[in-house]
Amino acid sequence: MTLSISLVIIIITCLISYTALQNYDQLDKLSLQPYMVKRYNQYYRFITSGFVHADFQHLLFNMLTLYFFGGFIERVFAQLFHNKMVYVGYYLLGIIVANIPSYIKHRDNSYYSSLGASGAISAIVFTAILVNPWASIYLFFALKLPAVVYGVLFLGISAYMGRKGGGNINHDAHLWGALFGLIFPLIFHPELGTNFLYMIMHRSQFVQ
Repeated sequence: MTLSISLVIIIITCLISYTALQNYDQLDKLSLQPYMVKRYNQYYRFITSGFVHADFQHLLFNMLTLYFFGGFIERVFAQLFHNKMVYVGYYLLGIIVANIPSYIKHRDNSYYSSLGASGAISAIVFTAILVNPWASIYLFFALKLPAVVYGVLFLGISAYMGRKGGGNINHDAHLWGALFGLIFPLIFHPELGTNFLYMIMHRSQFVQ
């Protein structure tokens, strides 16, 4: 039985996150620290930061979301691109793109650090919303919302909280990861945008 790419990513992320949480020197070396990137050219942090997490709750939430949405997007990409490696590149680019605003904003702040796969996870969720806007998403696994409604709320809250600042959540990564999840497939398959608009305007055909 062949493991899905998402499951392989989950296993790798869990192993790296677990070992890093047992060794904070490793956690420090792998997290995104814009100041260290700028001063010492440690560009690897743009990717490695997506494989470590602040705690087990953070890890669990991201990996559960990847488990529920990742397989679906793998199948979508298999139809669109006919190459499994596109999904791998898309996931890694999601981490990188989501980290760029944090780097620009905090590159002179030696105390700033960010970590987690949230940027790539947001990308996957929003690609799923683009493909099927009327699917159900359970907020905190309890409150049922149409995917497109969840998406609008998510973007609005992330943009507001990103401007407001403060707290321990990197809302910029969430926002830019989500936007990447919309833009990436549209660049190669703009017909997805037409399909999305059709489904939005003909809701009754797609809602059970």
